[in-house]
Amino acid sequence: MSVPLLAIAAWSGTGKTTLLQQLIPLLKARGIRPGLIKHTHHQMEIDQPGKDSYLLRKAGAEQVIVASDQRWALMCETQNQPVDLMMLAARMDTSRLDMVLVEGFRHEPVAKIALWRRGIKDDVAGLLDEHVIALASDEALTLDIPVLDINQPSIIADFIQQWLSEHS
Repeated sequence: MSVPLLAIAAWSGTGKTTLLQQLIPLLKARGIRPGLIKHTHHQMEIDQPGKDSYLLRKAGAEQVIVASDQRWALMCETQNQPVDLMMLAARMDTSRLDMVLVEGFRHEPVAKIALWRRGIKDDVAGLLDEHVIALASDEALTLDIPVLDINQPSIIADFIQQWLSEHS
């Protein structure tokens, strides 16, 4: 992996996707080209039933690439194996990226910005490990790491830009 990984980790319902939707354009405006890996606990089907790629995958193809002039996607059957973040990151074309943002994977040993809102779930301590480089919250907390305002995505983007300049 030749580009840094930075995870956005939080309890479900905290706003990881919402924050990333705001951060990605801000990072791109700063000249940073982010990729993204998103973890989901839900059953997902990105292919459409009845389409050729779906039919061929269901027929037993272990991997299927669907490609057009606009985009391509690789679908791999995993037979309910645990998801491996580093294997996924290795599949990305990092020659076109400056960093890979990761949504979820809060137990992985990668740099993370943890998100915490009071009342969502548990105490903030449940999110903090040695890989958390900052906390974005709607609460003013005193910690040994930077605490960023979760409602100010531009401040978080500034922090990411500074972190990236130190880690790339």
